[in-house]
Amino acid sequence: MSTPIDAVEIPIFPLSTVLFPGGVLPLKLFEARYLDMAARCMRTNSPFGVCLISEGGEVGEPAVPHGLGTIARIVDWDMPQAGLLFIKTVGGERFRIVERRLQPDRLQTARVVPLPEPAPQPVPEALQGALPLLKAIIEDTGSEAFAEPHRLDDATWVGYRLAEVLPIPSLARQRLLELDDTLSRLEIIHRYLAQHNLLGGK
Repeated sequence: MSTPIDAVEIPIFPLSTVLFPGGVLPLKLFEARYLDMAARCMRTNSPFGVCLISEGGEVGEPAVPHGLGTIARIVDWDMPQAGLLFIKTVGGERFRIVERRLQPDRLQTARVVPLPEPAPQPVPEALQGALPLLKAIIEDTGSEAFAEPHRLDDATWVGYRLAEVLPIPSLARQRLLELDDTLSRLEIIHRYLAQHNLLGGK
């Protein structure tokens, strides 16, 4: 299979969590391969990819990631002691893995194809019952957990933010990330919220 011409190579960080576009993900790094990766990313102002783990664990032997993940860009960092790095990342666009490679230091890299995001579209009136809950969560946690701008008028942004805070298994979160249709994602979330009596008024 030939590699698509728009594919790019990035480091891959398999995690037990899902990063959504526009989401905030703080990470604590202590393994040499990821400390080196973060240092390179910060030095060259380049991103890495976050993928949910399909097989394996976060520490130790390289884990097998799901084939669709999200670009992560480092926006802040702190090193309180040697060998321990805290970084704050924000999710960029989604991508699909075309080919994975294992480097000598056990860091995974991959050729990935970026996936275009849909144009902003308003939240349909029938699905606006989810907005009061999201507004309350944002007000409670603030911009540390929700990167600005807060696009409550964009159905894609609203769907991603709700998907990352719902108390659901990581695999269910991954399935929501993989959906290409914004309204389908929001309808699934709306149905979940209705079942759990979490919807507000329109």
